[in-house]
Amino acid sequence: MSAPRGQFSSNIGFLMAAAGSAVGLGNIWGFPTKAAQNGGAAFVVVYLILAFLLAYPALMAELTIGRHARRNMVQALRGISVGPLSRLFGNLTGFGGIVVASLILSFYSIVAGWMVAHLAEPFARLFGADDVASWLTTGSIGRNLLFAAIFSSMTMVIIASGVEKGIERWSTLLMPALIILLLLLIIYVLTQPGAMAGLEAYLIPDFSHFSWELVISAMGQAFFSLSLGVGTMLIYGSYLSKQESLPRLGALVTLIDVGIAFTAGLLILPAMYVAQEAGTQIFAASGELIAGPDLILQVLPALFDTMGTAGLFVATAFFALMTIASVTSSISMLEVPVAFSIENLKLGRKRATLLVGLVIFAISSLIIFNFDALFVLVITISTEYGQPLLGVALCIFAGWIWRRDEVLMELKKGHENIGSTLFWKVWPWYVRIVCPVLILAAFAQSVGLFSRILDIFA
Repeated sequence: MSAPRGQFSSNIGFLMAAAGSAVGLGNIWGFPTKAAQNGGAAFVVVYLILAFLLAYPALMAELTIGRHARRNMVQALRGISVGPLSRLFGNLTGFGGIVVASLILSFYSIVAGWMVAHLAEPFARLFGADDVASWLTTGSIGRNLLFAAIFSSMTMVIIASGVEKGIERWSTLLMPALIILLLLLIIYVLTQPGAMAGLEAYLIPDFSHFSWELVISAMGQAFFSLSLGVGTMLIYGSYLSKQESLPRLGALVTLIDVGIAFTAGLLILPAMYVAQEAGTQIFAASGELIAGPDLILQVLPALFDTMGTAGLFVATAFFALMTIASVTSSISMLEVPVAFSIENLKLGRKRATLLVGLVIFAISSLIIFNFDALFVLVITISTEYGQPLLGVALCIFAGWIWRRDEVLMELKKGHENIGSTLFWKVWPWYVRIVCPVLILAAFAQSVGLFSRILDIFA
């Protein structure tokens, strides 16, 4: 079964694919703006610590289960279960991961479609098609459907090509391009008036913002930024060679992810303050930084408009960056249900990709036609509830259900002396107890559970 499933041909291929999965739109704008809202460098330091205290152990759980089972999420969790109750739990968790990954991709395709539309806008202006350019940057059902379909098709073409010729090849091409574009944009933006104020907001710590909320916010960002909980890393782990050292690869993925997130901050925060210098509002009425789609689709395009002809090239580079970040994340999410369809439903890869891709696009279309009612709801269900609860379930499987001697045996493949290392002395109990507690704490904060409890006892 392992040969038809495919396998990453090199460490670099896996690292680019895994890092691409982790580095998405949330890293490019979510991390920098959260840092600016929570004391700049104070948030960055807490985030970097928690990335290794929380995200790395959870990542190791997914990679280890995946490589051991060499199956999709449902079969992998059933395979390490030890009784009927844990097998039922495995089925629920596995199918939950498939559903949540599909829901995330359904709204992600819409947002990524906006990035593709904004990428096309400078070209329309360059050729004098101002009406087309205006349509590309104005929200409408027609535009959203068209560009969600274009983005979904791009993702499906890559996944249909398989692990080595699709996921690995495109990740290896796109991730270096993303890094080069990011660095070029940073160099350009830092030469503009107002950029230094943005650097100060990002890099100079303001410990007056240090609070429990800051820690929880950094914890959530560290967990979600590595695409944990929905089985993407479990699936990628199932395509890894048995000769690779999982702790080393997991550490490298974490380092690349936090490194790119930090580097994105060197672009986004200075760019926001450059926009402010040019007369664009970057603070809401409450005094908080404008974030999310308002940042990407309003603040930064307003900045590009002030740059004249140069703004066309900067806008093209920026939205190319955003599109690449979107694609590298979306392919990992689509692979989760596609792998299940291939192995459980016995479909060919191309047929499975087309079937699953069309189902997810149908969900995206439903959201587009009912945007106000469904968009935020789907995001909330999938990312604020589904992803952290699945993350806890995967930690329970790695720490409590899967036999410890089998875990050690799997980790020894590619790292023979792992049993005598500090990693093995710490990680098993850490993933048993600390990770679930930290994830649940981040989950409780994100859904406002702590504040509700405090209100009850107030």
